[in-house]
Amino acid sequence: MSKNQNKTQETDADVNEYLLQIEDDTKRADCLKIRDMMERIVGAPAKMWGTSIIGFGNYHYKYESGREGEFMRSGFAARKANIALYIMSGFSEYDALLDKLGKYKNGKSCLYIKRLSDIDESILEEIVTRSVAYMAEKYPE
Repeated sequence: MSKNQNKTQETDADVNEYLLQIEDDTKRADCLKIRDMMERIVGAPAKMWGTSIIGFGNYHYKYESGREGEFMRSGFAARKANIALYIMSGFSEYDALLDKLGKYKNGKSCLYIKRLSDIDESILEEIVTRSVAYMAEKYPE
């Protein structure tokens, strides 16, 4: 892997095997539901990225610095403390939706939730749908 390549790469690991290893029953059920939702919205099957991220679709990026690679259009990971959802477009356009989402935290392009019951799932679907549409526009297939 060159220094310009993303260290998180798509793998051939089994997504279902990863999901079934989640010990917490609620978190496992939530992740199965999120996988189904993202597959439907992105229109691509779930793939493992690295050892712990489930990604959907991919796009090729190239920065002015010369760094380029492939990355997922959307995805999530079951972490110890929460579920991290990767909203690749970031959140700058989603303030009104985030106000109605429920209990969450976020970073630059990560949305952290404890469980689906803490949030409005239809709002989450809207955020993922808009993010995927943004990525499709910015990085056409």
